[in-house]
Formats: sequence, C-alpha cells, structure tokens
Amino acid sequence: MPYGARLAAAMTRRIGRECLFTPSARLALYLALRRWCRPGARVLMSPVNDDVILFVVLAAGLRPVQAPVSAADGNIDPDAVPESLWRSVDAVLTTNLYGMPDRVRELRGRCEELGIPLFEDAAHAIGTHVEGQAVGTFGTAGAFSLGKHVAGKAGGFLAVGDVRTRRELERLRDDLLLPARLRADVATALLPLARSAVRTLHLVRPVWRAAQRLGLLEREGYRMPLEAPRLAVSGTRAPNLPAYDSWLRVDLHSWRQRHGPLVRGQLALRLAALDGNLARRRAGVTELTGTTWASPALRERLAHDGPVALFRAPLLVRDRDVLVDRLVGHGLVVGYLYDPPLDDYAGMEFTDPSPSPAAARWFAAHVLPADPLQSARIIRALHREGAQPSRFTPPPSDGHPHTLGVSPDERAS
Repeated sequence: MPYGARLAAAMTRRIGRECLFTPSARLALYLALRRWCRPGARVLMSPVNDDVILFVVLAAGLRPVQAPVSAADGNIDPDAVPESLWRSVDAVLTTNLYGMPDRVRELRGRCEELGIPLFEDAAHAIGTHVEGQAVGTFGTAGAFSLGKHVAGKAGGFLAVGDVRTRRELERLRDDLLLPARLRADVATALLPLARSAVRTLHLVRPVWRAAQRLGLLEREGYRMPLEAPRLAVSGTRAPNLPAYDSWLRVDLHSWRQRHGPLVRGQLALRLAALDGNLARRRAGVTELTGTTWASPALRERLAHDGPVALFRAPLLVRDRDVLVDRLVGHGLVVGYLYDPPLDDYAGMEFTDPSPSPAAARWFAAHVLPADPLQSARIIRALHREGAQPSRFTPPPSDGHPHTLGVSPDERAS
C-alpha cells in the first residue's frame, strides 16, 4: 500500500479529487512544480506569501515572478497584471491567503487561454469553497496542509486530476522522502499537545518571551535571513532539494521525512475532527467580521457566501507591528505575517518584482491575521489596546516606497 494511503483516501473523499499524502504542503508543492514545469520556467505568484514558498519555487529551478495583488486580501489581482506579463509567464501559483480564495475562475481562464498550468496553494484553505467547489480542485494541482487547520505540525496532500498522475507523483515523492526517525516522530506528535498545554496554563507570554531572549526562534522578524551569497550558490545547483534544505526546513524540520504510524495515526484522528474545527472557525470568523477592523473582502465574503471557515481572519489595523508586540501581553502570539513582500525581501537577483507593488506593501504592513478560534480574546485585547482600523488609499505614481498606500491621516499621525 502506498505511503499514507489511508490519509490520502480520506482527503480524496472530502474534496472529490485524487490525492497523495506528503509530509508537508511544501513538499507537495515542490512535486507539482517539478512535474509540470521545466527548469527556468517563470511562475507568477503573490508577493504576500510565506518566504518558504519562494524557496520551494527556487529549489524547483524556477523563476518567481511577483504579481500585483488586491489590497483587500493580498491575493493576485488578475485585472492588474499587464498583458505583457501574462504572456511572459509559464505557470501561475495562487496563495488563498489566510483561507480567502483567489479569483480562481478568472485565473484558470487565463491559464487555459495561455496553455499554462495553474497551481493552487491551499495550505490555508482546506475549508474554503468557491461556488460550492473546494479550493485546490480548480487547477492542475492543489497543495494542502494538515499543519494549519488541524494543528498537526506535519502532513500535507497534493490533489491532482487522475489516478495515473497520482501514481506517477507517488513514485517521485518516494524518491525524495528521508527515512523515518522515531525520535523525530515522537517530537512531532507531542508538539501540538505541548502548545495546547501552554495555552491552557496561560503560559503563552512567558514562554514566548523566553524563546525570544534565548534565540530559539528561527525568524528574528517576520522573514527568515535570506543569506543572498549562499542562496546564489544554491541556485547554480537547482533543481535540487538538498541545496535549499536550510531554507525549506525553517519552522518544520521534518518537512520531507517519512512519518511513521505514530504521526500518521494522530493525523488521521485530527482529520476526522476537521468538520468540528471548521464549524468553530466559521463562528469565530463571523464574530471577527463584525468588528471595525475587518477587511472589506472579509465582509463581502460573509455577505455573499455566509459564514466561512478561514485559517485566519484578515483584520486591517494601524500600527500593526506595535499591536503584534503588545498582544503577547494578552497571551496572543500573532503569526503568519509576510512582511515585507517577497520582491522587497529577495530583490531582483532572485525574483522579478511586481509591476505595481503599492497594494502588496500596504497590505503586508497592515494586516493582522486573527485566529478565529480565539476571536473573543482577540477582540477584547484589541479594544483594550485602542486598535484603530486602516484602509488602503492608492498612492500617487511617484509615492515614496515607505508611504505607498498609507492614507493621509496615517502619515500625519
């Protein structure tokens, strides 16, 4: 029986598309890029994205191309992509940031017109649907994560169109997997339990501050160190996973390790409980959408589709970085912040910059991703901190990069 076949079968039943199990969503995405893109291909993507995804694209021997995004949700804005840019890319990679869906039907239409693959990063969107169809099933392939909604700290899926392709990718996956290690499996199984205990015992603040002081966090800021000279050397070896391992393993060291029955059994239990998790998220998102900080896209989504189960609800606030630090005092650690955008982070040596960067810069600097499972605590904390909402104002064409998209009242304050 193929590795993780029972988990893959459960996911196949859930979304109605052939799935294979992987140790992580980042490995699933790498498999898709290697399967459908030739080395040197240009991949259009959102710059408001995890830096790990940039390194996955580079490790596959591809050229990331940053797209204009919507200031409402941080996803690709198809209308703002110049026609010349559309004609220059060889694939499109969605983000579905925080579970908010990309304009996937429009993107699929453009990809079909151009004859290029559409890859869906659905790591944040296991509970997201567009007109009743699961995100991750629109494109050529979709990558999912169990480390997000079900807090598994391991496990992912790649959804593909047919059994033959799935079997081909299973063989490629098996060639890339590292051997199972019992010690690592025990750590992977215990970590979600340890995190739950820290929250239950109200130890989030002291544990987080201690980790910061002791240098135990792999990211000092929102991005990992780029290490440009070493990254350039790795680029001469791409496509190559080992050459990029020090970047790809950040926050998930077992990202391509073959997990044993202990971890897979735990993931099966968590996947079986997913519907209950999604129901709680829908309730939390509804509560957060009613606040003054909610993104306009969040309000539109709720009005159009009713309660939605997001990984995080995008709130838009002034002085976001100050709030992030102060929320730790309330026992709330805000993660999944992708600032600065990838083109500002990596530079032209490693990615093509967005032709219209203002919205991405603004969104990345103002979004506060709120965990719907802690909605009541977040709302109370933001009220106590006097958090103010923020809204995007398109800048003049000659706007300074540090004030692009910031409204006049924010600049004055």
